[in-house]
Amino acid sequence: MKTDFNIENFVRENIKSLKPYSSARDEYKDANTQEMIFLDANENPFENGVNRYPDPQQNNVKDLLSEIKHIPKENILLGNGSDEVLDLIFRAFCEPNIDNIITLPPTYGMYGVLADVNAIENRKVLLANNFQPKIDEILNITDQHSKILFLCSPNNPTGNSFNVNIIEKLLRKFKGLIVLDEAYIDFSEQKSWLGKLDKFPNLIITQTLSKAYGLAGIRLGICYASAEIIKILNNIKPPYNVNELTQQKAISRLQRLDEIQNEIEQLVSERRRLKKELECCVSYIEKVYPSDGNFLLLKVDDANKRYNQLIEYGVVIRNRTTQPLCENCLRISVGVCEENQKLIRALKAIQ
Repeated sequence: MKTDFNIENFVRENIKSLKPYSSARDEYKDANTQEMIFLDANENPFENGVNRYPDPQQNNVKDLLSEIKHIPKENILLGNGSDEVLDLIFRAFCEPNIDNIITLPPTYGMYGVLADVNAIENRKVLLANNFQPKIDEILNITDQHSKILFLCSPNNPTGNSFNVNIIEKLLRKFKGLIVLDEAYIDFSEQKSWLGKLDKFPNLIITQTLSKAYGLAGIRLGICYASAEIIKILNNIKPPYNVNELTQQKAISRLQRLDEIQNEIEQLVSERRRLKKELECCVSYIEKVYPSDGNFLLLKVDDANKRYNQLIEYGVVIRNRTTQPLCENCLRISVGVCEENQKLIRALKAIQ
């Protein structure tokens, strides 16, 4: 049964009345372009492969994603990295200096940065000691201006997935939008929530090609939501926000799903092996947390010391000791076998 939710109640008034920019490629959409001469966009006419503006709606990329994810195209928005997608969500639904969002530290730091950029109050509710959301505290801190709750599952930097029942309860009880960040979902045994978009009209899911798909360098973020939400975000996005080279590279990669799946399986296998090695062979590692991502969170005796020692051995990891609930914690991305072996040797060598 669908939850009662009307997205029109959450759109900023100036966005409701906004007339979106219409680009040259938006105005001429005929698929039969072979014999056409394009003199409408003030482009350089000398062909070099990228002298023309890209498809502003990234239709070919969306066609592939629609087929892979079994989601209609009208439920997909693409952005210049997930950060652009998140920023669009802020600008569409949060009134500066009035509205607030809810975040659950420790979590992805850009939620807070984007709140500051957009002059939105960030109300923080720490995760429980088992890194799960505290439903009652989240609901108690909300008011009529609480527009968005950000959930990152699997969570960064903790690596765990949130309990399915907790997420569902929040979707039913939180009165605003819930943005579920699934950047690491491909490494998890837990299923994506994409199949429940129809059930929860207040749900926005963000994913990325930067992690499992190995395309961090092209900056392509993905948003899945109701057609009504996607239309609103499309109205305010820049006209050509995803460049031609990014679209071409994404298409090429998305056509090699077997290769991607093989890489995911290798990384998950290496994650298990790395966790086992670190738990049994390095005395100053106090705990290796369970992970559904392509990384591990470790609790050590002295994070600053161990971080600097690893630098001396030529290994760069992430020191997360300043994050809530992560005192003396290090985050280690899972590398290829040879890189992980070098990491293990370095961890065993330092005293």
